[in-house]
Amino acid sequence: MDVRRASERYRGGDPAAGIESWHALSFGPHYDPDNLRFGAVIACNEERLGPGAGFDEHPHSHTEIVTWVISGELTHRDSKGNETVIRPGDVQRLSAASGVRHVERNAARVPLTFLQMWLAPLKPGGEPRYEVVRGIADSTPYALPEAGAMLHVRRLSPGGRTAVPAAPYVYVHVTRGTIRLDGERLKPGDAARLTDEKDAEAVAEEEAEVLMWEMSGF
Repeated sequence: MDVRRASERYRGGDPAAGIESWHALSFGPHYDPDNLRFGAVIACNEERLGPGAGFDEHPHSHTEIVTWVISGELTHRDSKGNETVIRPGDVQRLSAASGVRHVERNAARVPLTFLQMWLAPLKPGGEPRYEVVRGIADSTPYALPEAGAMLHVRRLSPGGRTAVPAAPYVYVHVTRGTIRLDGERLKPGDAARLTDEKDAEAVAEEEAEVLMWEMSGF
């Protein structure tokens, strides 16, 4: 198990424009040849946008983009005509495939924090696709077969336990609260990368929310 602390993430964004970013893997100008990907995950970015701030229209291709709002609400618009507002508890998935452009913005009057995770598809190309699952229930897996991955969302009460999937690769990210994972204490923004681990378990020290990517080989 490889633990990566929130404080170790690469700092990015444009604070003067109301954009603060923390990158868990090599991203943009922050190049680290030893931290390019883990399993299918090629980016895990925590973004904080002030009211009115956002990312102007920009392109993506050959990437599965999954967005999870931690607080606030995210307004999304893309070149395929999709326009939605994403709130905490919603799973947004944009399959960029052969190419799509989109805009992401905080149109609300309160700060926005969201986690955006990019996964590499098993096969490039195809037609772009877009999906939103509203208010996904605890312990309801979200399948992403295009990347050979499954997202597990766990919301734990103090003392609550959850098994970590036994898979070739598992990426665990804490969005709220504090957990213990095989003896390691993980706080918001902390992550753990597990390879071929079996019988791993997370225990909440307080109310906690944890995202876990279960992935096959690549």
